[in-house]
Amino acid sequence: MKSIQAKLKDNAITSAGKVNSLVIHPIQKYFTKIKNFIDKNNFQTSTTNLSRTFQNQIRKTINSNTKLINPDSRWKFINLNPSATTIRCLVKLHKVDQPISPIAKWRNAPAYNLSRLLALKIK
Repeated sequence: MKSIQAKLKDNAITSAGKVNSLVIHPIQKYFTKIKNFIDKNNFQTSTTNLSRTFQNQIRKTINSNTKLINPDSRWKFINLNPSATTIRCLVKLHKVDQPISPIAKWRNAPAYNLSRLLALKIK
């Protein structure tokens, strides 16, 4: 039991991509893969949370637009507790070098509710 606990403490546990199983990776290797993915795709990381600033801009846009959104239902499209988007990664065991497949958590993003509304309107 202690050897299993020590192994889990020093390694990252993630899900596999298409396979219903868990993968145990050395933490450094896991974070290196994530960093390489971010660098390769020209993503920008931030140490500050700009969600509140973006949320204020979205509030102003929603309040100034009277034709698209009914004034009584404006509150539905404002995320009350926004946070920056986070990612977690799944390992693709079936591929060479076992690349990662990122999954972004957008539900807490400031514009999530508004984007759902616009997608429905466009559809």
